[in-house]
Amino acid sequence: MSKSAVKISLDLLSNPLCEQDQDFLNMVTALDTAMKRMDAFNQEKVNQIQKTVIEPLKKFGSVFPSLNMAVKRREQALQDYRRLQAKVEKYEEKEKTGPVLAKLHQAREELRPVRDDFEAKNKQLLDEMPRFYSSRLDYFQPSFESLIRAQVVYYSEMHKIFGDLTQQLAQPGRPDEQWERENEARLSELRALSIVADD
Repeated sequence: MSKSAVKISLDLLSNPLCEQDQDFLNMVTALDTAMKRMDAFNQEKVNQIQKTVIEPLKKFGSVFPSLNMAVKRREQALQDYRRLQAKVEKYEEKEKTGPVLAKLHQAREELRPVRDDFEAKNKQLLDEMPRFYSSRLDYFQPSFESLIRAQVVYYSEMHKIFGDLTQQLAQPGRPDEQWERENEARLSELRALSIVADD
């Protein structure tokens, strides 16, 4: 929007009416200056929001692939653990013969490191996921505060810019009601022209 406002003010400056009427040129020049100030502050606000909100959000989002991989590794460890646990249970249900006992012992030995691996991965996720979840507010709060401050500064400056512009364009001793009546009279004259279509 600010880029469009700057374009409009530049187009008005290049309008031949500015060459014919010094008062109009002064008004358009004041508008152009205000629009350029508005655009500069808008760009400042965009840059600040980029640094303080968008980039931190991207960094926060980059954590999710690592979390997903940790969850997938835990799920894979759980599947391996269940598979070997089922194997142990199968041998425990069989008749206790020499070969079955040997296979049972071997299956239990295979199960131990897989169970330990699963329990370690599971414990890590159970410990870290709640901390990650609860820390998101601490992470985002400064970004949101910065966003609010950037908006407050921007709109305060816009108020000042347009207040200054209003002061520059105001004609002393001419109340707003009179200004509106004169503009309405000019519009009525234009509407009365035969080249203006009546819709």
